[in-house]
This record gives sequence, structure tokens and C-alpha cells, in this order.
Amino acid sequence: MRASRTEEFKVFAAGRAGHLFRSACLLTSGDVHLAEDLVQETLSRMYVLWGRARRIDNPAAYAQTVLVRTFLTQRRRRSASERPLAELPEGAPADADDPALRMTLLRALAQLAPKDRAVVVLRYWEDRSIEETAAALQVSPAAVRTRCVRALGRLRELLGGSIAEFAAR
Repeated sequence: MRASRTEEFKVFAAGRAGHLFRSACLLTSGDVHLAEDLVQETLSRMYVLWGRARRIDNPAAYAQTVLVRTFLTQRRRRSASERPLAELPEGAPADADDPALRMTLLRALAQLAPKDRAVVVLRYWEDRSIEETAAALQVSPAAVRTRCVRALGRLRELLGGSIAEFAAR
């Protein structure tokens, strides 16, 4: 019985890891190493719960919620404020549409507060409703709306005319 649950989890993890990684990259503003750590932590927490996963209506959505909560918990820790002194390029994938735009957006996301960044990722990258986002972050729908307005305003301020320059290409 235990072996079949492990195999079920392996199938689930293999199917969701890429999606979780993309979301984690956005949450971490492009820090792929931290994103990998977040995905690993998320999947390990999901594995512990996997025996009870039958009671979870949507394990994929629950995994996204675990990912966001893990990210927010990590950002609260003192060690999360450490910053590298030099940036090393990771090398863009061969099929990247516009690396300059991607880097500009990731830098702008990095300047948002962690909860504001989580709201933007859940609402606009994950395409979740206000209610789903509120449930994932354990806040009220009004708080999600407020954070959306604040985060989008801050992104407009940070990006200014530079985003129009990339869109015109």
C-alpha cells in the first residue's frame, strides 16, 4: 500500500514540478537556486501530507498554496535579507522571447514587498481569482484587492516608460 502511494506521489511531483518551478522563479525574482529550494521544500511538505491528500480537493492548487506560504515564511526570516554582491547571468534558454524584457520585469518584481509579489504572481501569473488568492495567502479579499492596486502601481512606477520601449519591438 505504501509503495503505491509513493508511486502516486512521484507521478504528481513529476507533473507539477515544472509549474511550481516557474511560479517559484517569479516569486524569487529570477533566483533559480532559491526557486529550486522552494520547490523542493514544497514537494517535501506535500509528500508528508500525501497519505491524507485524498481529502484535498485539488492537490495541484494546494501545492501552489504551500509554495507561496513557504516563500512568505522564508522571506520573514532574517537570513532572507542576504543579497549577493555581484550578479552572475544564468544564461537565457534558447527559446526565450525577449531576455531584456524578462530581466526588467524580474528586477521590478524583486523590488515589491514579498506579499505584494505573491499577490501579483497568484493573480496574474497563476490567473487565480481574488477569492482563491485570498484563501492561499490567508487574507481577506479586500486585502488582496488593496495589495493588487498597490503592487501594480509600484510596478508602473518602477517600469515607467521602459516597458513601452520593450512593447514597441
